[in-house]
Amino acid sequence: MPPTDTSAIRRSISLAGIDQLTLFGTQDQNLKLVEKLSGTQIVARGGELRLSGDSEAVERAAALLEHLIELIQTGSGFDTGDIRRYWAEIEAGAPDSLTRMEAGKVLIRGTQKIIKPKTRGQEHYLRAMTRNDIVVGIGPAGTGKTYLAVAMAIDALHKKTVRRIVLARPAVEAGETLGFLPGDLQEKVDPYLRPLYDALEDMLPPDKVRKLLESHVIEIAPLAYMRGRTLADAFVILDEAQNTTTNQMKMFLTRLGLNSRAVVTGDKTQIDLPPREESGLLQIERILHGIEGIEFVYLSGRDVVRHALVQRIIEAYAGGETREPRAAGTE
Repeated sequence: MPPTDTSAIRRSISLAGIDQLTLFGTQDQNLKLVEKLSGTQIVARGGELRLSGDSEAVERAAALLEHLIELIQTGSGFDTGDIRRYWAEIEAGAPDSLTRMEAGKVLIRGTQKIIKPKTRGQEHYLRAMTRNDIVVGIGPAGTGKTYLAVAMAIDALHKKTVRRIVLARPAVEAGETLGFLPGDLQEKVDPYLRPLYDALEDMLPPDKVRKLLESHVIEIAPLAYMRGRTLADAFVILDEAQNTTTNQMKMFLTRLGLNSRAVVTGDKTQIDLPPREESGLLQIERILHGIEGIEFVYLSGRDVVRHALVQRIIEAYAGGETREPRAAGTE
């Protein structure tokens, strides 16, 4: 039924040169989602999209659709989760937010793969990595902390601003026993390092990753292997930093040599250290704030870019800590 409100308007968006299947989605799921989010009606007719509804809703829906069209024109993909995130930015009243996110993209040279921030928090995180020698990214799982850091490291390597990439993780036994795993030491620690390999292999061809690892241009190792070294001309990433001890964190941060940059990532809700062992991440959060050249970036559930349910699960866990447990047998 067409809108009857006196503020209702109509607007058209040209589809000339646009892959309509990508924009519309399978069985028009993308357009249906935009309609649902905005409360507008959208009809494709005569080589254009026709929007109708409340004036403010139409303007917002048009801004979202125009952003999706820009993504298609630049060869970038998106899914329904991305559409929801872009809509949240528009609803938050930040009209330039989508433009800033588009400008914050990272091009992985040689593959033409484009890594783009999908939330305002991610855009802030990427900008922080371009202007500071040390960045600490803190936030829940699925916010792209490690993935975006690896993208920036590869970009720095291709631009020759660094000569190598070093990726480190503490091999903390999160409820499991490392000693009982089969294989030699390297085979035992490799499962802990697998997420770092996954990020690399998502951005570079497997043969390229293999060559860079064999030539030690990229190094992936447990944090303990960093002791006694000086890392110069390197982009260094410490992942899962919430599981470093205070001594390990100090050791890592003091490894940096000339022309080196470091990114520390961690999730304060997933500390697997013994109860009486303070996390190095929590310590540096207290003592390193305000030092020039070091920036802390905080990501939240709004920045989760995995399955939509992941964001809801994170929110449920956060809220569950304050709820009263239900008595047995109660509904």
